[in-house]
Amino acid sequence: MEDIMRLKDTGLTAQDIKDKVNKYMIETYERFDFLAETASGMYMYDENGTPYLDFYAGIAVNNAGSCNPKVVAAVKDQVGDIMHTFNYPYTIPQALLAEKVCTTIGMDKIFYQNSGTEANEAMIKMARKYGVEKYGPKRFNIVTAKMGFHGRTFGAMSATGQPDNGCQIGFGPMTDGFTYAEYNNLQSFIDACTEDTIAIMVEPVQGEGGVHPATMEFMTGLRKYCDEHEMLLLIDEVQTGWCRTGAVMSYMNYGIKPDIVSMAKGLGGGMPIGAICATAEVAKAFTPGSHGTTFGGHPVSCAAALAEVNELIDRDLAGNAKKVGDYFAGKLEELPHVKEVRHQGLLVGVEFDDTISGVEVKHGCLDRKLLITAIGAHIIRMIPPLIVNEEQCDQAVAIIKETVEALSK
Repeated sequence: MEDIMRLKDTGLTAQDIKDKVNKYMIETYERFDFLAETASGMYMYDENGTPYLDFYAGIAVNNAGSCNPKVVAAVKDQVGDIMHTFNYPYTIPQALLAEKVCTTIGMDKIFYQNSGTEANEAMIKMARKYGVEKYGPKRFNIVTAKMGFHGRTFGAMSATGQPDNGCQIGFGPMTDGFTYAEYNNLQSFIDACTEDTIAIMVEPVQGEGGVHPATMEFMTGLRKYCDEHEMLLLIDEVQTGWCRTGAVMSYMNYGIKPDIVSMAKGLGGGMPIGAICATAEVAKAFTPGSHGTTFGGHPVSCAAALAEVNELIDRDLAGNAKKVGDYFAGKLEELPHVKEVRHQGLLVGVEFDDTISGVEVKHGCLDRKLLITAIGAHIIRMIPPLIVNEEQCDQAVAIIKETVEALSK
């Protein structure tokens, strides 16, 4: 095998690669019909070197840009020292990243995982264990939001308030202990809580639910209600965290602090990593043997994450996300057939009227070398790297406009 895995090194064609995927892989994704061979900054390139303007960022992962040079260097350096170990020895990347994350976002303790859904699973487990041990065996119920999305493992899937979502259909009964309330409706959450409720769990922006940011009244009200009733506030920042929404973490936009927060995606700069951070008191629920992970806190992923976080903070990419996100949203509002533009920083959704299909816009943009996604029947979502500038936003808007106009003829 060649040192560089490029198509020219394999002796295969792009179609050969697609055929192998179709023959050997279990497919649950609707594939884009192009081969992604390399990526850099704001662009992904196919085997011919054709650039695609990337407003998807690996699903809100490549926050400091694809293959950020400092992240790449950190990965290469760490791979040569120690690639993996079990979680009994101390490792330098784990320790340095733990300090950086906790001091940056104002939390006390961190527990590493491998992905967003695992982080949410750990957050659910920690909250339930805290409730049962402190208040008794019935205090484990968690109230989550309708149209929320928290992941695909059974606990995270059960916390997802979308019973008609394909991720729940066909798997039998969901995990018990979850109740659902209307997002951005404080009274609905209050009404859903009982004496057995230990926590409320929400996203500060519902990403998969259509890009709906929480209101200030809702988030501050949840924090106040949890404080008054000895309940925990759990915030899912898997998609919104690490400068995506114009603040380092989205909860900072509301002037509140969670008891546990989950994160992944933008934390790792392209390497797989997830984590939860908790207050010192709540973190006591996890004791030796109560939770574990083989790859969580992986040295290479932690080294990449430390480089990524330093890039995000040092370059004030939260500030860029706010500035450019506001500019981008304003330009998108001028597009034809737009019903509403919703955004927080550079997590941006555009809802079109009933004549325009979000999926058709997505594919039309792909044909024009712009990568976006669709959620729901008439909504597109853009989550570009946070290094994006206004000129690149103008390019994306022009492509979307051309696509919409072609579809509306």
